[in-house]
Amino acid sequence: MATALPPLWRNRDYMLLWGGQLASTLGTTASQVVVPLLVLAITNSPEAAGVAGALRSLPYLVFSLPVGALIDRWDRKKVMVRCDAGRAVAVATIPLAMAFDALTLWQIYAVSLVEGSLFVFFNIAEVAALPRVVARPQLPQAAAQNEAGFFSANIVGPPIGTVLFQAAGHAAPFAANAITYLVSLVSLLRIETPFHTERAHKALDLRAEVMEGLRWMWANPLIRFMAILTGGVNFINAATPLVLIVLSKRLGADDAAIGTVFSAIGVGGVLGSLVGGRLARRFTFGQMIVALIWLEAILFPLYAAMPSFLLLALVAGAIYFLGPVYNVVQFSYRVALIPDHLQGRVNSVFRLLAFGFMPAGAAVSGILLERLGAVPAVLLLSAWLAAFALATTFNRHVREAAPL
Repeated sequence: MATALPPLWRNRDYMLLWGGQLASTLGTTASQVVVPLLVLAITNSPEAAGVAGALRSLPYLVFSLPVGALIDRWDRKKVMVRCDAGRAVAVATIPLAMAFDALTLWQIYAVSLVEGSLFVFFNIAEVAALPRVVARPQLPQAAAQNEAGFFSANIVGPPIGTVLFQAAGHAAPFAANAITYLVSLVSLLRIETPFHTERAHKALDLRAEVMEGLRWMWANPLIRFMAILTGGVNFINAATPLVLIVLSKRLGADDAAIGTVFSAIGVGGVLGSLVGGRLARRFTFGQMIVALIWLEAILFPLYAAMPSFLLLALVAGAIYFLGPVYNVVQFSYRVALIPDHLQGRVNSVFRLLAFGFMPAGAAVSGILLERLGAVPAVLLLSAWLAAFALATTFNRHVREAAPL
């Protein structure tokens, strides 16, 4: 008879990992929601704000494949600690520049690029480390708890960021974010579980090791399609914040009220994370993925029809309820299939496709909003979602995915 696993809250190392990420995500959401506001205040250009968002996600296109191979060789914990330290320093340069009245748009772009680059290393290491800290049967529950923490931070972070931005000065959200990166760093240092198995020492052949990860994923058509589908959804996710800001301003919302819209996203995300693990156990993988992508495709066009920013927030919350459910289903299924020695490489390939669409989504949203207007932008983005929903419906690998 199998021994019952202790609950996750009694897993000290997992809770340290989760708590540190909760703190840094809180700081990141508080600062990232005001980056477009800061750029708009400097330039009054949605297109410039879109570029800032694109630069933060662009490094995945450049670094994810080699980083995945390196993460399978390096000490994952040391990588994560150094990334937290680097991100703290990068973000802290913004309030420092403001103190000397020297902040420029180009510095905001540079910080976005540096922060995004370090996120690539940190994120791939974290995903690869999770199956070492959490037992395989508890991966869906851990994924759900991670999503709950992420979206809880999205409830609290945006209003904190916008209130600090208005009441304490434009520098305050960025100073707070730098501090939360240091909190994450300290929590990582206290974790005792090794983040990787013992590895054979061999000469580094980066190209061959990257290709091994590519071949593994290419030979798994379900995981390959899920990477492309997740990229398509993330294209919309990257476009949505600027769309919501522009629509909210058009409906009369001030900066603090815009924080309420993003808090609604967090509420929806927390609720979704609470039920994600249960739904994953009750329905098949195919049923869940097809239903979730269709629900988002149906709800997204409603953004264009909302008469008030509060109703806009309600629709945003409903859409972001779906996100963590989708993430729990696809993440726990994926990492359970990948061998530990390939976790970094395969996840880096997956995330190259999954996150590689995000720079385009952020940039395209700014271009569409500035040149066509909010309603046409929403309708074009809705058509994109509908195309992916159709492709998912007709993909037999999704429909016929075997239970783990």
